[in-house]
Amino acid sequence: MNQPAIQVRDLGKCYNIYERPRDRLLQMFYRSRRQLYRQFWALKNVSFEVPRGETIGIVGRNGSGKSTLLQTIAGTLSPTTGSVEVNGRVAALLELGSGFNPEFTGRENVFLNGALLGLSQAEIEDRFDSIVAFADIGQFVEQPVKTYSSGMMVRLAFAVQAQTDPEILIVDEALAVGDARFQAKCFDRLKQLKNNGTSILLVSHASEQIVTHCSQALLMEQGELIMSGKPRDVVNRYLDLLFGRTPSHAKGLPEGDGRAESEVEKAERHGVESLGRSEEHAGASPVVPLAKDLEFDSGDKFSTRAGYNQYEYRWGDGSAMISDFRLVSNAEPYPPSISSGETVALMIAIRFLKPLVRPILGVTIKTKEGVTVYGTNSELMDCVETRDMGETDQKVVMTVQFKCNLGPGDYFVSLGIATREGNEIVPHDRRYDAIHIVVSPESSFFGLANMNAALRVEKIQ
Repeated sequence: MNQPAIQVRDLGKCYNIYERPRDRLLQMFYRSRRQLYRQFWALKNVSFEVPRGETIGIVGRNGSGKSTLLQTIAGTLSPTTGSVEVNGRVAALLELGSGFNPEFTGRENVFLNGALLGLSQAEIEDRFDSIVAFADIGQFVEQPVKTYSSGMMVRLAFAVQAQTDPEILIVDEALAVGDARFQAKCFDRLKQLKNNGTSILLVSHASEQIVTHCSQALLMEQGELIMSGKPRDVVNRYLDLLFGRTPSHAKGLPEGDGRAESEVEKAERHGVESLGRSEEHAGASPVVPLAKDLEFDSGDKFSTRAGYNQYEYRWGDGSAMISDFRLVSNAEPYPPSISSGETVALMIAIRFLKPLVRPILGVTIKTKEGVTVYGTNSELMDCVETRDMGETDQKVVMTVQFKCNLGPGDYFVSLGIATREGNEIVPHDRRYDAIHIVVSPESSFFGLANMNAALRVEKIQ
């Protein structure tokens, strides 16, 4: 019988929380006669198995018990109730630089960590060049770890763990600090380990990583395992929890008469209206938000909207201002996630504070790694409406409507207003990576874009 790599049965972890430090000492004298603490259960009755050679993803909101669970499996925490059975050598990357001595050099820490993983000095020496090459930190391997950046530290830590060919690898969000190139190298190594029979537990807030790299997924909430199953199903439920939504019922049916709800009715119910006439008259009717819901004052309503990225990069001479936005998909304003293929309407409130001649309004969509997947502007699209805009205190709304044929993952929308002076572009208000959108996991394709390809196979006699 093939024994699972990890078996967790009715696992619980309880912490005693004392209001005052002295209560901890007093409790030793009172013992069971009086309780001066309150109990906090970080884990409650968690049970699951990890088959050999499988990659299991774990998702959940902050404070849901993910890290406590991994630390208990790794053996750095003792369970209060239940049991954990681990069958195989474990390599755990739980916290950035955990197990590293900051005073030791990178080389010395490689040998120290390798010894803790059960490798002999000869085995570490045999793999040392591969570890250093994977970490790609150059001559810094001879410098004290305390001089490393966070990225360098996690590169070396992951390299040690991954190059020792563990039977079980536990990774807790450590890859998030690496750059895109290093992350790609790490996931390629995870695939190699999986193919070699390594069982992997991966905690990540990046939903596309869970769907792409895991065969099963677990969802933690308030210390409990509330769902396990296919990664896509689990991630969808996680997004519901993350954005305060409940699972949808009777899609497309309004309360009351039970008939199907039209697109126009859905738009009206959500505070949006249709541009153009209905499909039965003059073609399809794109659904966009009402302009009256946008604000144009200098208070910058933009930064209060759902989906706003507080780490945006904004600059310009202030002759115009992008003050607000509204995003709608499937008649839902500011959706927490968008399904690939859905039509998206984005309205931008713009106010001109100084006179401008033929302003250029633009939009760009990029991946979280900064790769531009689409960009355009009013000049490229020969938008005649912008030619006579730009009067002082004029308020305009730019509406961008597109079909979201993007692959699953996180994307950022950049916006800008500029004018052209000869061959030079003068920026007036540019908001780079200002809006964060999430495209839901999709199982019918992979990559950055859905090309809606048709597949045809014929037998040739």
